[in-house]
Amino acid sequence: MVDYSLARRATIASVRRGLTPSADVCDAHPELMRAARNIGEERDAPCPICSHRSMRWVRYVFGDELKSNSGRVVYPLTWLRELVDRYDQFTCYVVECCIDCGWNHLLRAYAAGRRYRSPAPAAGLRHRV
Repeated sequence: MVDYSLARRATIASVRRGLTPSADVCDAHPELMRAARNIGEERDAPCPICSHRSMRWVRYVFGDELKSNSGRVVYPLTWLRELVDRYDQFTCYVVECCIDCGWNHLLRAYAAGRRYRSPAPAAGLRHRV
């Protein structure tokens, strides 16, 4: 998994110091805004730019094996589990987006699919999910 939280923090700090105009980071693509507004996963956190509580997470999947599903938004979340069961390997991207001001940032990217599933725990052992 690649976590982009440090890049996110640096971008937010740059805006707050006045080094980066908010218009440069509040530029979500119309398709991302539509996905965030209609099917994005609501987050109980304020937007780091406008402070409104209108943050959403949108998940996208990409991979050659996915064919026509590559580049699609994952909705509902149970579809991601179906993709993991069906395909060996693909990449999932999680993007946060504010539906008020258009702030958007890639949060994380991770490999998914049958190849990356955790093996079942040994009998009698418990594990955290």
